[in-house]
Amino acid sequence: QVQVVESGGGLVQAGGSLRLSCTASGSSFGRYAMGWFRQAPGKEREGVSCISRSGRTTLYADSVKGRFTMSADNGENMVYLQMNILKPEDTAMYYCALIYSSNANWCSLFGKEYHYWGQGTQVTVSS
Repeated sequence: QVQVVESGGGLVQAGGSLRLSCTASGSSFGRYAMGWFRQAPGKEREGVSCISRSGRTTLYADSVKGRFTMSADNGENMVYLQMNILKPEDTAMYYCALIYSSNANWCSLFGKEYHYWGQGTQVTVSS
């Protein structure tokens, strides 16, 4: 059983920064591609970023390109989402998810493909 736990959310003013962290236990971390997703009230879940298990591939939603950076530390079973120049429209519950992948250089921004999910961490950006 893989358990996923996110942390690092909070309240920040527009233009500020936050770093989200995600750790997974219960399986070999290096077997999984990882993704960050978010969902605001009344809106559909959105893929924000993903990273392949090799770390060679990272993808970002157009809405966060140039502002967010996803990274991984497989040795520590951690992934991070550095969020800079935050905007009120970034306000959402942020979720970390894992998907087993045989392709070391693959990841996806489509949440339906992911197997394991955390409970989420709230990010609120005030204007």
